[in-house]
Amino acid sequence: MLPVTANGRGPTLGARARRLLPSPVRRAAARLVSERRASAIRRELASLAAGDRPILAGPWLGEVGFELLYWIPFLRWFAEQYDVPPDRLIAVSRGGSAAWYAPFAGRSHDALSFMPLDDFKRKNEDRSGRLGEQKQVAATALDDEIVGFVRQAEGRAVSVLHPSTMYRLFGPYWWGHQPLEWVRQYARFATLQPPALPVGLPANYTAVKFYFNDCFKDTPDNRAFVERTIRALAEQGPVMSLSTGVAVDDHVPCEPDIAATQGIRHLLAPHSNLLVQSAIVAGARRFVGTYGGFAYLAPLCGVPAVSYYTEPGTFSMRHLDLVRDVLRSSGRPDLLDVIEVGKGSLR
Repeated sequence: MLPVTANGRGPTLGARARRLLPSPVRRAAARLVSERRASAIRRELASLAAGDRPILAGPWLGEVGFELLYWIPFLRWFAEQYDVPPDRLIAVSRGGSAAWYAPFAGRSHDALSFMPLDDFKRKNEDRSGRLGEQKQVAATALDDEIVGFVRQAEGRAVSVLHPSTMYRLFGPYWWGHQPLEWVRQYARFATLQPPALPVGLPANYTAVKFYFNDCFKDTPDNRAFVERTIRALAEQGPVMSLSTGVAVDDHVPCEPDIAATQGIRHLLAPHSNLLVQSAIVAGARRFVGTYGGFAYLAPLCGVPAVSYYTEPGTFSMRHLDLVRDVLRSSGRPDLLDVIEVGKGSLR
């Protein structure tokens, strides 16, 4: 008997046919589909670049890790591939990440400059709920609202390059249908150059950012590990905590209040928190924290990073494979070390 699906019907004919096909045939078909999709996307991008309107890139409303590892390199490739000058590209993100888009985007807008933080968080949570995930696989009412604000601020019509285009293009890599080279051909990586902070920082400091997520859960053992680690770092020199008190996502900070640790909350506003954090990371001698987006930020700024996790199998190795390939090709494979607590480096 065929299994019954959630809608009360049996599997579709297409699903049954796919199960009957040998896996090599399925993989070849998936590769063919992805190549045809990429060809269609390239035609869309070429048409977008051939116009004369400014191009709004975004708005980016998702995770820092995907922004750093996929979206920004994709936009850099787009500008290079289609000869789009910086004065035509308008980067739209949230939380002060505009500096990450220089020099290929000549202007930028921050979503948090258009609405209060609480409104943004509520609308962003509703967006994720409607899509069933945080990733911007389709435009939603919040995307359209922010695009409308940008058009008003610019005072003219703009074309839009939405993140869903990048998700459509890179999906075959994440699903395992295409190798790492699939992403590399549509991405250009470069060292990030965040602006300097207008305040003095201690010399030779360590930047730390520990928070709870799927791979580093909120447990007494993990809380004790974080406290031991930060105390040990503080014995070696100044420690700058990146815990901001400004939550624009679902990451819960877990750093203890240790006197030797210097905080940055007095430097922050919702629309500048990523700017301040990235400037501090870029100026640090090393970064230590939870494995996640900021573990990518540090090495992409040329800063060594050590990041920790406790739940193997909760994150995709494909992201780690990509960032390690980028670092190897730049001659700095030593910039990132990912360690399972109580075991050792993930190689």
